[in-house]
Amino acid sequence: MSLLQSILMGLIQGLTEFLPVSSSGHLALFKILFHMETDTGLLFDVLLHVGTLAAVCLIYYRDIIRLIKETVCIIIDCLYNLRVFVRRLRHQEVRYRHIVRNSYRKFVLMVIVSTIPTGIIGYVAADFVEMASEILLIPGICLVVTAVILLVSDFLPDGQKRPRDASWTNAFVIGICQGIATFPGISRSGTTITACVACGFERKFAVKYSFILSIPAILGAMVLELRDVGSMSVTASQAGIYVIGMLVAAVVGYICIKTMLVIVRNKKFKFFAIYCLAVGVLSIGGYLYLV
Repeated sequence: MSLLQSILMGLIQGLTEFLPVSSSGHLALFKILFHMETDTGLLFDVLLHVGTLAAVCLIYYRDIIRLIKETVCIIIDCLYNLRVFVRRLRHQEVRYRHIVRNSYRKFVLMVIVSTIPTGIIGYVAADFVEMASEILLIPGICLVVTAVILLVSDFLPDGQKRPRDASWTNAFVIGICQGIATFPGISRSGTTITACVACGFERKFAVKYSFILSIPAILGAMVLELRDVGSMSVTASQAGIYVIGMLVAAVVGYICIKTMLVIVRNKKFKFFAIYCLAVGVLSIGGYLYLV
């Protein structure tokens, strides 16, 4: 991979990860059209996602710090309640601690509930997703599906739900939608934000939930890919090129998150829907022409 290719892919990743046009779909199309192969398979794609993960952490660092703190407190309270359970077996009257005692704790548990179906779908469909990324037709069809999802989002009424008002069913459904968005061409951000709005979430919180929910998904993908890192051959110069692509993705991603907050609030998804529809139709047409 050349330095220019790395920068271009970092730019594509940063733009498409947070704008609702599917980063995986665009990266797949880029590789197919330019006949580019990365010797490490999906490892470079994961590093690009790490760059955009850094952008999420920078934007929402206050929320993330609070979520980490509450996660630790939840674990401590669960261990305490386990001790209480044992003491109650000995007929000692001790009260349990209430686990979900504030909105951030509810937020933590919602992210966990959403991550479960995402992880299951992502693991089961991993081989198919990788295969689908090599066929021009599938990203094209999925981009058309993304266009429909985005159009639906603009017509959904504004919700008012925050973490304290959301149900566990809402979180699980959003997790399923994120799992489906692992297919190349289905926008993760567009799908999860639309699912959040459909569940009645307030639009600003829908964006926050979507992007923070991407953190465990990205980390999970890293774990799956890094299992094979020992069998991969990457030179020092190639590693430097990969890092540059990752940094480009981080900077561009940061700008795009800020942009998305405005787009969702003003219901401007239809412009991205038109773009996804056009790219999807061209991809399908290109595949049919080639065969």
